[in-house]
Amino acid sequence: MNIASILGKFCYSGVCLKSVCKSRVNPFRIQVLRMGLLTEGSPLTWEETKALAEHVRQHGIEQFINLYKKLRDRTGDVLKWGDEVEYIIVKFDDENQRATVSLRADEILPELQKKELEDPQNVKSLWRPEYGAYMIEGTPGKPYGGLLAHFNIVEANMKFRRAEASTLLKDGEVIMSITNFPRLGCPGFTSPPYEPTPSSGVTRSHFFPDESIYPGHPRFKTLTSNIRHRRGEKMAVNLPIFRDVNTKIPVDNYHELEKGVAQPDCVYMDAMGMGMGCCCLQLTFQACCITEARTLYDQLAPLCPIMLALSAASPIYRGYLTEVDCRWNVISASVDCRTREERGLEPLKNNKFRIQKSRYDSIDSYLSPEHEKYNDIQIVHDPNIYRRLREGGIDHPLALHVAHLFIRDTVSLFSEKVNQDDENDTDHFENIQSTNWQTMRFKPPPPNSRIGWRVEFRPCEAQLTDFENAAYVCFVVLLTRVILSYRLNFVLPISKVDENMQRAQRRGACTQEKFWFRRDVRSPDADVYAEMTINEIVNGKDGVFPGLVPLIESYLSGMDVDADTHCSVQQYLKLIQRRAAGEISTMATWMREFVTQHPAYQKDSVVSEKINYDLLKTAHGIQTGSIAAPTLLGSSNVSKTNEDIPKAFTKMMNKDCP
Repeated sequence: MNIASILGKFCYSGVCLKSVCKSRVNPFRIQVLRMGLLTEGSPLTWEETKALAEHVRQHGIEQFINLYKKLRDRTGDVLKWGDEVEYIIVKFDDENQRATVSLRADEILPELQKKELEDPQNVKSLWRPEYGAYMIEGTPGKPYGGLLAHFNIVEANMKFRRAEASTLLKDGEVIMSITNFPRLGCPGFTSPPYEPTPSSGVTRSHFFPDESIYPGHPRFKTLTSNIRHRRGEKMAVNLPIFRDVNTKIPVDNYHELEKGVAQPDCVYMDAMGMGMGCCCLQLTFQACCITEARTLYDQLAPLCPIMLALSAASPIYRGYLTEVDCRWNVISASVDCRTREERGLEPLKNNKFRIQKSRYDSIDSYLSPEHEKYNDIQIVHDPNIYRRLREGGIDHPLALHVAHLFIRDTVSLFSEKVNQDDENDTDHFENIQSTNWQTMRFKPPPPNSRIGWRVEFRPCEAQLTDFENAAYVCFVVLLTRVILSYRLNFVLPISKVDENMQRAQRRGACTQEKFWFRRDVRSPDADVYAEMTINEIVNGKDGVFPGLVPLIESYLSGMDVDADTHCSVQQYLKLIQRRAAGEISTMATWMREFVTQHPAYQKDSVVSEKINYDLLKTAHGIQTGSIAAPTLLGSSNVSKTNEDIPKAFTKMMNKDCP
């Protein structure tokens, strides 16, 4: 199919789209599941996409203005919420004691999606592709609502999802909700094995072969290629290595192969997949109106670094222990499409703006007018777009937010989506909105939909067990109820939130770091902040802060909660409290201790094939309940033994399993 025939003679800003696209040959066409409908898409090359960047930007703004005018007064939507859990398909080779990622997502996903296609109103789960060919994402079939009893079915639905996906696995394969595969990017980390191609392909990585990208949708490879082309060079991720007594510096020879890019004392990674191949736990909330959605967006933003530290689960990258506990900056660097000019490394010549952050990062501004005074960092934005938004009736803080998002170019465009009806379509707006991957996302209702104004909470790392994931989900949802019911105010200067985000990722941050937090959350004007530990923020500090869990418990004490739900919620809150207090470990700390205590560990920061196998085997045993982990979960019940764990390792684990 010739893209020029689709675009016809339509021209925009002096650019004839027909001439831009006439050179395209052999367009890749594929059917994809999008919001329950099958559509077709032909991805454009970077040169074609770049030529249409201003077209997408201008029409995206008009679409948002039109949508806002139609829906700004929409009220009365009920509370609905849902979670998203991402999983990695791990394959165990017990004979050789190796663990790899299994590149079978494109085989498994169509089977998982059959029920949705056949009976979309009565499915218990929804399944979507993720970046990695070894990843899948599961959500509840229907959103949860405002009933407290719904907290009692979150974990059950997560268990159902895991069991449902597990029925499609082959011998040796398991589904694991781990944030990062520890040896991602190491030689032979995939099944089947593929070699990276640093001088060809879309990634051009030393570590991450193109075959590791999900092949069932062209968007992922298109994003990978276009982000790299826009940046003008490969991605560059440098994580400080954890220095043990035998740790080798330089870590490897990549500081010589990639001079000026790879740092000798860091774990170097050079592919989008090294970040986007990580998993997370996300939440979306529907608000009753746009004002409530903006309130939730603002009030949850300062909680993002707190929840990131509390959910820390990824200390190992490319087979090395590092000085970080979280994925956030890894993903941020892995999709950083800013040019050298935009990063401030060269004078502005071909680009408009110096941009302080990657398109995957923490938010830069609050949305509610009453919180404008806390926007104390520079909000880089397009003044022309801001002016158009204001002319369209958008208030200052929301116009500034959108104008800031729209300093980014589109990095993925399909030919069929170029020409749109700005009165009824929003694809151009969503094109840029959905590729600004920030800690919070403000989501307008889709056109002609029953869905209301929403916010997405994005910082949490994926937890090992369904119990943990359910605990984190219910904790955050309860916080939203407390915030709205008590009209609490967690807002503090954005600069302090940014500072907290960096602290949250450091090794042991959950118990070792302090974070800026508002002391008086009941008064909207008491702008007094203190540095507190996660324990003090979650459990309270006498005379300083009441604590998030005590606030939740106060809220629940006035509610009619059935005994079963009350029991579940209390177990979840207890997990959060004990993690915050350091009585039990985060997954990141548990993994570090596992590695450093392993008999095969050479005190050199290296996570070998054997250590990786034992680590994931044990983690899977904990996930299924066959191995107890009181230092991680606070429970020592063992339902059955796991004969696959080597005897030497079992002896070591017995110290953890009295």
